[in-house]
Amino acid sequence: MNMKEIIINTEFIKLGALLKLAGIADSGVHAKIMILNKEVKYNGEVELQRGKKVRDGDKIEVSGFDLIVVKYEAN
Repeated sequence: MNMKEIIINTEFIKLGALLKLAGIADSGVHAKIMILNKEVKYNGEVELQRGKKVRDGDKIEVSGFDLIVVKYEAN
């Protein structure tokens, strides 16, 4: 499995927004459906909250996509 690093410049990003930013979800509705269908893992565990706060170092897994690692970089 390949790894894709997503850079954020805020303390956290909500899971649904991260899925859109990473190009995994086409829209917020698409992200919500993926999460409700238990297709998204947050740090190895299935996550059901679209508003889950994802922070520096967190890992997001979606089957068929690269592993997403969040990296915080201040401006």
